Amino acid sequence: MRIETYPDREALMIGLADRLASDLREELFAQGRASFSVPGGTTPGPVFDILSAVSLDWANIAVVLNDERWVGEDSPRSNTALLRARLLVDKAAAAQLLPLYAPTEMPEAALADLSAAIAPHLPLSVLLLGMGADMHTASLFPGADLLAEALSPDAPILLPMRAEAAGEPRITLTAPVLAAAKNIHILITGAEKRAAIEAAWHLSPLEAPVRAVLDHATIHWAE
Repeated sequence: MRIETYPDREALMIGLADRLASDLREELFAQGRASFSVPGGTTPGPVFDILSAVSLDWANIAVVLNDERWVGEDSPRSNTALLRARLLVDKAAAAQLLPLYAPTEMPEAALADLSAAIAPHLPLSVLLLGMGADMHTASLFPGADLLAEALSPDAPILLPMRAEAAGEPRITLTAPVLAAAKNIHILITGAEKRAAIEAAWHLSPLEAPVRAVLDHATIHWAE
């Protein structure tokens, strides 16, 4: 784990966007295509705004969320809707979106099809994660019903996840998929999350799920 500290949040968003664009550019040069996994929520919005205007070969970049709430895009809680509004616009509108939602009542019914679409794009080229103060990342929540299965080395690509802190059912990339990414970046802000990620280094992934990806991660932090 390496922590990069920025003087303020604006510098953080600009610096992180530049790093992500550089990683994607290198992967495109080497492989001719790239896969890019990103978090939902509002924190990475400014990063998405910057990236969407960057000149990359977006047509050869596949974008997939780290996780998704099991709600349609008409819901204000849809990560997919946020992604379409903030990242998949301007130059980045040419990117391919790999969905993490289908119109089924529960995520279990869609797991096979959603996983099959993601499989050809693994390992992930570039992974951007967030982290909650409870040390969850993606939808790997402490105490979640299938957390141990999602942390297992032989976990499938996707699992449904239910946890008290999660609200509605979720679907998430599992720990081995996240940890196998070629470039891993974690975006956090504020003193509470800085203390949490430092504490997570000394805990087990069951206690602090973000620990599963920390070995090769770069943490991007500003107060």
